[in-house]
Amino acid sequence: QVQLVESGGGLVQPGGSLRLSCAASGNRFTLFVMKWYRQAPGKQREFVASITSGGGTNYADSVKGRFTISRDNAKNTVYLQMNSLKPEDAAVYYCNVPPAAWGQGTQVTVSS
Repeated sequence: QVQLVESGGGLVQPGGSLRLSCAASGNRFTLFVMKWYRQAPGKQREFVASITSGGGTNYADSVKGRFTISRDNAKNTVYLQMNSLKPEDAAVYYCNVPPAAWGQGTQVTVSS
């Protein structure tokens, strides 16, 4: 079972940037589709972005043009660069390897 550890969350002002990281265990990372989800208080967990083993990406409409997902296979790590952050981006962000491997989450707070 792959283990995932997220980091990089924090408090940022509206319009600011953060980069989240997710480190995966094991030696099969290059084969994985990697995904980011987020969950705000009182809301369902929602898809944010994904990246295939070949580098193909997909984004939720709400983050297109502002967020960028990338991966470094040599480091077994996937990143989520978040720019132009809005208050509605505030949530706990989770890394996922489908179908059922999840990290513990990292909190992102967007507030002035």
